[in-house]
Amino acid sequence: MIQNVGQIMLYVNDQDQAVRFWTEKAGFIVISEEDNGEGMRRIEIAPAKEAETTFVLHNKELIAKMEPELNLGTPSIMFFTNDLDTLYQNFKSQNVTRGDIVNMPSGRVFNFADSEENYFAVMEKTK
Repeated sequence: MIQNVGQIMLYVNDQDQAVRFWTEKAGFIVISEEDNGEGMRRIEIAPAKEAETTFVLHNKELIAKMEPELNLGTPSIMFFTNDLDTLYQNFKSQNVTRGDIVNMPSGRVFNFADSEENYFAVMEKTK
């Protein structure tokens, strides 16, 4: 039986730019980085060292050549935060593209875009 989500693959055009966005603007950390010396580079990031789920940033162009049938689109991901207003203001001060905060039946939420204009959402979840 599946117990949790371990990793989410994000296929990006520029891995270095993606790492900068996620670490400098979204507060993620680099968990590991591997390079096979032949162009295959894998960068694992997470919102915290103890996070159950991590992202792995892959070079979209290289993966497309290796696995042409693979869906390389960005998945729809909903993040949770316990302080939506502060996160929203942090993104605003860093010029991160973001939508308005809206009230949904399940909580307050806003969306934001990474440096490649892929959109993600954040919902406020209090304990």
